[in-house]
Amino acid sequence: MSQAIRERVPNDVVVDILGGLPVKSLIRFNCVSKSFNSIITDPTFISTHFKLNLNQPKSSSISPNTHTGYYLLYKTSSSKELCTVFCNNDDHTMTQISRFEIPNVFDKCSVAGFCNGIFCLASSDKDLHHISYLWNPSVGMFKKLLATRLTSKDFRIVVFGLAYDCQNNDFKVLRLVGFFGREAEAEIYRLRMGSWTKVVISMESLRGYEPNIGTILDVMPPCVFCNGALHCMAFTRQGRFILSFDVSDERFREIMMPRNFRDGIIVMFEQVAVFKGSLAIIVFSHNFLNLGIPGGCLCHIWVMEEYGVADSWTRKFLVPLRDWVWEPLFYGCTDNGELLIKNASGLVSIDPESRNQNILAIEDSKWVGFSANSMESLVLLDEGK
Repeated sequence: MSQAIRERVPNDVVVDILGGLPVKSLIRFNCVSKSFNSIITDPTFISTHFKLNLNQPKSSSISPNTHTGYYLLYKTSSSKELCTVFCNNDDHTMTQISRFEIPNVFDKCSVAGFCNGIFCLASSDKDLHHISYLWNPSVGMFKKLLATRLTSKDFRIVVFGLAYDCQNNDFKVLRLVGFFGREAEAEIYRLRMGSWTKVVISMESLRGYEPNIGTILDVMPPCVFCNGALHCMAFTRQGRFILSFDVSDERFREIMMPRNFRDGIIVMFEQVAVFKGSLAIIVFSHNFLNLGIPGGCLCHIWVMEEYGVADSWTRKFLVPLRDWVWEPLFYGCTDNGELLIKNASGLVSIDPESRNQNILAIEDSKWVGFSANSMESLVLLDEGK
């Protein structure tokens, strides 16, 4: 049947028709004939289809007023599955829209990054630190990435970051390694090239203060994407700062932390995050003195209002956390600025402006992410396993 169609319809028209179809339909058509398979698995078609979906995210039959985005749940306890759900605005119930089985090869892995429907998973076993994966659940394909192997005594931590380089139409994985007593190292994996390359961490200071703050001795996850660059916390003998890596020009730069942001508080931990599209530092501190604010833990939200300008750091919100636990888990922020935190009540979303807390009916998730859309692609279909 497909051969008859191709005889009547020019090949470029067939390609255009297939290019407008969703991933689920293309996977079905991929099994119809060799001719359809050759089109759908062609790297040029995959790239064109991806960019089309990136610029025009797939439409949904669900009204945008029904929910504000999608929660990605990576579950490994009772069942190994990746689920996409949204929270209904009216009654706060959860509606599942997709479910994918997690391959057994990921048993000792954790999610290190997510970008445009592609997941980066890294081994949790220190002896297998050099192994990571790119996984596209929409097409059921993954690719194993083998980086430089180190002896277990050589290093302290490995931090991964995943991003899409829109200028070069390429997915890239950044791997940072922190050692005991010597300078950190970096490698970059380019999907189009299919290999790792060492990158020298020579930094250029953005507009700010203290342009040279010494050799990087340690790094700390997570590694988040904002303004075309990946960002994580880095440490030198002089102090801490944010290490940024531009995924297009592949150069490192330093961004200074807010001045005196730790003064007068007992810090539990701090994380780099993205808050309403801006680079942010989320600081969790003890509230032993109460300070007239209820709750045993306080969340300080610092936002860089002008990217790269150190003096533009502003503490936007101070949020008391209810149902306090000694060290809450912070998963990040939704696109509208709600905090995703796991506390004594379970997984909750907190509006920093109103301080309203919404308990999400989500259990047993090893990792939780958030996406404004449920983008799917054919990436890895031509080269994954």
